[in-house]
Amino acid sequence: MSDVLTPTASALLLPLFLHFGLVVFLYVALTWARMITVRRGAAAYGDFARTDGDQPLSARFQRNLANQFEAPVFAWIGALLLVLTGQATAWDVAAAWVFLAGRLIHTWVQCSGDNVALRGRVFPITFLAVIWLMGHAAVAVLGVVWGS
Repeated sequence: MSDVLTPTASALLLPLFLHFGLVVFLYVALTWARMITVRRGAAAYGDFARTDGDQPLSARFQRNLANQFEAPVFAWIGALLLVLTGQATAWDVAAAWVFLAGRLIHTWVQCSGDNVALRGRVFPITFLAVIWLMGHAAVAVLGVVWGS
């Protein structure tokens, strides 16, 4: 596989695999927060079957975890298309790192409190990186299709 991936492609995928690590961390944190809630008697396991069943701490983790499967999915799609077309550049690598930084900051802000205004100011960091990756992927893929 290392023969297939260029160094730029590998560098592009690294922050995305680290994003996957963030998702794993959030699943662990959500599970821990829910277990603590149940042990304290503030909820029963069946309460988590509903979207409104989480207590404030686990609700923050649950909502942030859901956020990791919204706009970030497009960062993954864009990056994979760039790797598959051999069009990944240093700009894409930079965008992927900005994406990861934005996701980490957004997670910290969302999981540590209820400052929605601050979350709103942090969100564009990730969103602009996703726009870059998908935009470049669209140009790369359409260029390959139209150039055939």
